Amino acid sequence: MSKFLETRFLGVNFKNPVIAASGTYGYGREYESIIPLETLGGISVKGTTLYERQGNIPPRISETTSGMLNSVGLQNPGIDTFINREIPFLKTKDIVIVANIAGSTVDEYAEVVSKLDSTDVDIIEVNISCPNVKAGGASFGTDPKIAGAVTRAVRAATTKPIMLKLTPNVTSITEIAKAVEAEGADGISLINTLLGMRIDIKTRRPVLHNNVGGLSGPAVFPVAVRMVWECARAVKIPICGMGGIATAEDAVEMMMAGASTIQVGAAIFADAYAPKKIIDGLEEYCIREGIGNISEIVGAVKPH
Repeated sequence: MSKFLETRFLGVNFKNPVIAASGTYGYGREYESIIPLETLGGISVKGTTLYERQGNIPPRISETTSGMLNSVGLQNPGIDTFINREIPFLKTKDIVIVANIAGSTVDEYAEVVSKLDSTDVDIIEVNISCPNVKAGGASFGTDPKIAGAVTRAVRAATTKPIMLKLTPNVTSITEIAKAVEAEGADGISLINTLLGMRIDIKTRRPVLHNNVGGLSGPAVFPVAVRMVWECARAVKIPICGMGGIATAEDAVEMMMAGASTIQVGAAIFADAYAPKKIIDGLEEYCIREGIGNISEIVGAVKPH
């Protein structure tokens, strides 16, 4: 464990601030032969719902310039399978377990979280980018009142640390951040994917069967940095930053904007060793710059 990278986030000790982002690392088994899970600070597991989901009809992933579009649709085996099969596996690894969860109603969010309350997960990441089936399909995360209602419900359902994963597809990200903070969120993570679309000009059809999907990868990085910076100035709770991070330099930039930890997602599809390279690069940065611990750079940006 590197003294330069040890991080405390939401009351949990991380050996380093690098977390594999939800949806890109499965439940860890898939990459175990490439990078030992113990190398990472944490893993945010595949978005998990109350019941098993098969996800959307393919094609549901497409490369774009400097990124990718996806509309996988939260394919997962359901919370009970996660608890019974995946948590025991992850507990054999020296890694922080972040359970990313989703729901289609406020009650469903609360039920999933209540099932995790007595488990060995360390942090619960609540994805509020999901469609609210009782409100015409609008995302929970686009309305401060509804985002606050989800936060209030999950806060009442667990004593574990909770962070709300915010969608960038809003007019004011800070209003959402302040709403979830007011209702008891211990932290926030951002950004989730930006809504995008591509069209096959030969068939005149969208490249994704779902027509639109979430854009991730380096193309969204400047947007993510801006939103993390804005939220860091608007709320007092800590932030996990993500969105297009592909290098150690990107991670430093995101942390300077205000993130205490970071998640690496789409970069893993281009280079499975990306998280390890970022971890090594952060340590080298600390040594080179004479920084005693990486936490010293959190929020260190000096605006003009």
